[in-house]
Amino acid sequence: MSYVAPVKDMLFAMEHLARIDQVARLPGFEDAGLDTAAAVLEECAKFNEGVLEPLNVEGDVHPSAWSDGKVTTTAGFKEAYRQFTEGGWQGLQHPTDFGGQGLPKTIGAACVEILNSANMSFALCPLLTDGAIEALLTAGSDALKATYLEKLVTGEWTGTMNLTEPQAGSDLALVRTKAEPQGDGTYKVFGTKIFITYGEHDMADNIVHLVLARVAGAPEGVKGISLFVVPKFVLNADGTPGARNDVHCVSIEHKLGIKASPTAVLQFGDHGGATGYLVGEENRGLEYMFIMMNSARYAVGMQGIAIAERAYQRAVQYARDRVQSRPVDGSLPGSGPIIHHPDVRRMLMTMRALTEGCRAMASVAAAAYDAAHHSADAAVRKQNQTFYEFMVPLVKGYSTEMSQEVASLGVQVHGGMGFIEETGAAQHLRDARILTIYEGTTAIQANDLVGRKTLRDGGATAQAVAAQIEKTEAELQASGTAAAQSMARQLAAARGIFLEVVDFVARQAKGQPNAVFAGSVPYLLLAGNLVTGWQMGRALLVAQAQLAQGQDAAFMQAKIATAQFYAEHILTRTAGQRDAILQGGASACALALDAF
Repeated sequence: MSYVAPVKDMLFAMEHLARIDQVARLPGFEDAGLDTAAAVLEECAKFNEGVLEPLNVEGDVHPSAWSDGKVTTTAGFKEAYRQFTEGGWQGLQHPTDFGGQGLPKTIGAACVEILNSANMSFALCPLLTDGAIEALLTAGSDALKATYLEKLVTGEWTGTMNLTEPQAGSDLALVRTKAEPQGDGTYKVFGTKIFITYGEHDMADNIVHLVLARVAGAPEGVKGISLFVVPKFVLNADGTPGARNDVHCVSIEHKLGIKASPTAVLQFGDHGGATGYLVGEENRGLEYMFIMMNSARYAVGMQGIAIAERAYQRAVQYARDRVQSRPVDGSLPGSGPIIHHPDVRRMLMTMRALTEGCRAMASVAAAAYDAAHHSADAAVRKQNQTFYEFMVPLVKGYSTEMSQEVASLGVQVHGGMGFIEETGAAQHLRDARILTIYEGTTAIQANDLVGRKTLRDGGATAQAVAAQIEKTEAELQASGTAAAQSMARQLAAARGIFLEVVDFVARQAKGQPNAVFAGSVPYLLLAGNLVTGWQMGRALLVAQAQLAQGQDAAFMQAKIATAQFYAEHILTRTAGQRDAILQGGASACALALDAF
C-alpha cells in the first residue's frame, strides 16, 4: 500500500496545540501562518508520496553498496536527492541569508515526519546535514560560515557527525582521534570513526564531516575535545571541491534495518593527515557537538512518529482487507474483515492514539523552540528554551520507544503475514529498532531528564509543566462531557503520580543514586506519557468546541474518541511505572554480578 501523509492531523496540531498563529507573530515568521503551513505540507506530501515512498522498499531490498572505498546508493536515490535539493527542502527551516527558506521549526518538523514516513533511509542524509548547519550557525567562524553554509543549506553538499570510535561509544571521554596544528590555521586529523551515517555516498559533490578530536596537550576527558570541519574534498581557492582529503571509507555496516542508509567506518590520516579546520575554540568541541546532537535527537523523535504513522496506515489497510472469523457480537452473518474484532480495534486504537499524541507533543515542542529563538522578549525566550530542553528527551525517548510498540503491533495485526517480508510490516519494525539507540539510547535520554532537566533545578521545570497540565484538567472538568471527565480523571491521576516521582528523584538522587537511575527510563516513559496525554486532553477540548460549531464532525468525533482511548488505555500505565520507580530500585540491582 502507498503512504498518505496525515496533513490534516498535522495542521490540527499546528493550529490548535502549537498555536501557529502565535508563531507567525514572531519576528521573521510573519508570513509563516496556517495558510503557508498548509501549502508547504501539501507540496511536501506530493513530493514524498510520489518520489521517495516508491524507493523505500527498493532501498530495503537493494541497500547501498561499498567497493574500493566508494559507496553507491540504492538505484534512484541520487536522482531523488537532486529533486529534493532542487525543491529547496534541505533549507526549509534554515536562514535565508544562506539560501534557506527561513520557515519555523513548527512547519519544518511536520515536513521531517513526512520525509521519514516516506523513506527513513533517505531522510537520514538531510537529518545529519541539518545538525551540521545548526552547529556551524552557532559556533562556526565567519570564514567557515561563508565557505560551507550555503552549500549545506541548499543541499549541494551534505554533512555528517563524527563522534563514535571503536573504543568510545557513548563515553566520549575515551575519544582518541587527534588533531595536530599546522601553524597556518589548519590541523591534521588522525583516527578512526565508526557508525557515520552517510559518511560516504554518491549523491552530493562534497561531504562536510564534523569531527571530534583531541589537540596535543588538551585536558583529559570530555574537557579536552575539540570540533573540526574535515571536508571530503579540500576546497580550491574559488570554493569548489579540489583534491581528495585524507579521509576514506574503509567499510559500511550490514544492518537490521535502514539498509539503504550507508553507515560508514571512516579512516582519517592514513596518508599524512586529513586537513581540518577548528570550529570555535579548542577544547569546547563537545559543547558545540551537543548543538548537533540536540537537533538530531529531536529529529530522531520525529522519525519514531513517522515510522509509527507508516505502520499504522499499513495495519489499518490490512485489517480492512483481511477476512477472518465471524464478529463476536454477531454484527455480520459470517466471516468479516478483522477490523470488526475488538482486539484488533484495540491494537489499531493503541497505534493511532500513541502516534497522534506524540505528534502533538512534538509540534508543541517545536513551537517552543521557535519562540525560544525568535521572540523579542528575553523572558519569553528563556521560558520557552527551558520548556523545549525539558521536552527534547521526551520527544526523542518516548516517541522512539512508542514507535517500536506501534511497529510491533502492526506486525501483530497482520498475524502470520506480518512475519513475511513481502507485506512490508516487518520493515517498519526493523527500521524502528535503531531509533532508541542512535543519537543517545533511551537510558541516555533518561539520564539527561534526571540530571540536567530535573536535579539541576530541583524539579522546578517539571513542576511548572505539571501546573500547566492541572489547568487543562480544570477545563476538561468544566466541559462536562463523559469523554472529558474521563480524560480529566486519568490526567489528574497521572499528574499526581508524576509529581511523586519528581519528588523522589529530587530527594534521593544523592543518597540512592542506583535506585533513582534504575528508574530513570520508567521516569522518562511516565513523563512522556503524561505530556502526550496532556496534549490529547487539549485536543479533546478543541475537538468538542469545533464539533459544537458543526465543524468537520467525523474528524472531530475521531479526535474525541482517540483522546478518550489514550486516557483509559495508555495514561493508566503510569501507576505501574511509579511503583517500579519508587519501590523497584533495590531489586533492579539485587542480583550478584557473577550470577548473571
